Amino acid sequence: MKLLITGGYGFIGSTVVREAIGRGHSVVNLDAMTYAANPDNLADMADNRLYAFEKADIRDDRVLDRIFATHEPDAVLHLAAESHVDRSIDGPMAFVETNVTGTVKLMQACRSYLSQASQSRRTNFRFLHISTDEVYGSLGPTGAFTETSPYQPNSPYAASKAASDMMVRAWSRTYGFPALISNCSNNYGPYQFPEKLIPVAILNALAGKPIPIYGRGENVRDWLHVTDHADALLTLLEQGRLGETYNIGGNAELRNIDLVTRICAELDQLRPDQAPHSRLISFVQDRPGHDARYAIDAGKIESELGWRPSVRLEDGIRDTVRWYVDHHEWCEHALQQAFGGAHTPRLGLSGT
Repeated sequence: MKLLITGGYGFIGSTVVREAIGRGHSVVNLDAMTYAANPDNLADMADNRLYAFEKADIRDDRVLDRIFATHEPDAVLHLAAESHVDRSIDGPMAFVETNVTGTVKLMQACRSYLSQASQSRRTNFRFLHISTDEVYGSLGPTGAFTETSPYQPNSPYAASKAASDMMVRAWSRTYGFPALISNCSNNYGPYQFPEKLIPVAILNALAGKPIPIYGRGENVRDWLHVTDHADALLTLLEQGRLGETYNIGGNAELRNIDLVTRICAELDQLRPDQAPHSRLISFVQDRPGHDARYAIDAGKIESELGWRPSVRLEDGIRDTVRWYVDHHEWCEHALQQAFGGAHTPRLGLSGT
């Protein structure tokens, strides 16, 4: 297939691009090149005959029409999104414009394209909308989110993704738009933008700076390795049922404080001269609307499609820590691009 992947220079998007090309698909990477886009993530793909890049904003109707007409994709994996909760607290409108308006404009461009496509292409075309478990809100100490859990978003980011999910559902029901939705748990792995918890912990520890932990670090997340996520998305694209929603999880719940402690222990092995890195852990003011716990029930994708995560958390964390230690140049470039230097500013306090 020829796949149009939006947000392909991002953390998850670039992993999906590499996995798709590895499976023999050709890929058109559509990316607006905002702060979170990093061309270094796909530097090894630049000369690959199966890869093409289009710099474009998904809110630009005319550019989208040109891209669809030029490349004639067989499917779309829609990953382009504003995705950082703290940024959504400080600047919510960008999340509404990209995540909601952008998603609708992308679907409308797909519909226009399909209206002029061959019967075979219309029959086989698929649109996979990638979302988050944060749309479901916060769990107590037990239970897990299923595909029928009510939407109860608690941050501007989560609300914008919930709204985009609802738009995709509405387009599927109203127009017969050939869409699927996936909701995933927290991703981790190589190439992650350096404002998320795991890269912040690693990079701050390597620099001998405090590792900030919100509140007391009691918040629980289900961790999914990004390569497992990419595999699940392509499995859904190829085999999932149109009109359905699928949850994707890592079966790896852990408190934030325990996760960071584990990262510090891995760094102690790699950089013993700086041990113990746990001395750098610093508890900071919690962010507004911080969800207590997420947990994914991924039974549907397992029972229907046979997919399950393959990367154990302890192995994934060890490999991720080592990747950041071994890719100092990538880290420096990413920090420079994102923040103008080797410093991750505290965001998300405007709501307090």
